[in-house]
Amino acid sequence: PGFPRTLGQARALDGICELDLVISLNIPFETLKDRLSARWVHPASGRVYNMDFNPPHTQGVDDLTGEPLVQREDDRPEAVAARLRKYKDAAKPVIELYRSRGILHSFSGTETNKIWPYVYTLLSSRIPPLLSDEEH
Repeated sequence: PGFPRTLGQARALDGICELDLVISLNIPFETLKDRLSARWVHPASGRVYNMDFNPPHTQGVDDLTGEPLVQREDDRPEAVAARLRKYKDAAKPVIELYRSRGILHSFSGTETNKIWPYVYTLLSSRIPPLLSDEEH
């Protein structure tokens, strides 16, 4: 989940700046649940591992210390499902607000490397390239 997550946050953001582009990534519920549920942490350092994308060298233990990894309560599958339902309910009016303003751009998929080129193309078309000192 990104920001703003609620209508209240969106209104507060309106008081700070005027948005001209909002990106919404539509990722299937099961994909999000699986990814978040695969997250384990080393409590002492805060190092985060994902059993699918960034697993520890030895399952269940931190790479640097060998200490056990833990799964946060809110990363357990049933907690993740509840969090995602709550987020979807809160975010729906935010999405509708930006859609009604004509500034919402939505992208759907399950893999970053497949979604990113489309997001990059949009951003590249809206943000002028930075010129180096030599080009001034």
